[in-house]
Amino acid sequence: MFSERLKKYFFCLTVILIVSGSWIRAQTGTSASATGHITAEVITVYSATEMSQMNFGRFYPGPQGGEIILTPESTVSVMGSVYKEVGTQTAASFYVSGHTGTSFTITLPREPVLLNHVTSARTMIINDWISSPGTEPAAGILQNGAQMVYVGATLKIGTLEDNPVGVYAGTFNITFDFN
Repeated sequence: MFSERLKKYFFCLTVILIVSGSWIRAQTGTSASATGHITAEVITVYSATEMSQMNFGRFYPGPQGGEIILTPESTVSVMGSVYKEVGTQTAASFYVSGHTGTSFTITLPREPVLLNHVTSARTMIINDWISSPGTEPAAGILQNGAQMVYVGATLKIGTLEDNPVGVYAGTFNITFDFN
């Protein structure tokens, strides 16, 4: 009989626990959900392309030599005993492109650059580099994703013995640091 009572007691206890457990679960706090948004943007790669080569034009070195100063605007000044022929001279130009509104800084050669005579060991020196826009930090800004950069320099010319007739060629490096 005791076991019969114990069974009823456990049965009642089980029913109470099941009912109260359901009621407790039904009484828990409410929940809400929301949608989060994610963005990522792929931007245009930054690039620089030479559009025109620097060209000091044609000239004849006089008895003391001298300099040809080429501005970023492609104007020329001649110093010393150099005779400049009428003709074309051009500053170097670069098309710089990337994400609209990005600023950039231009780094020009710090050391002189040599132009080599194409058939002899003779050289000329280029230095005093200048650009438009200038080399100040963040001087260039990519308006509509692009900007032209113009570069000039000074060509040091010796005498005809130092710099015989012929073509002189070379290269230079320019760096665009995007901010």
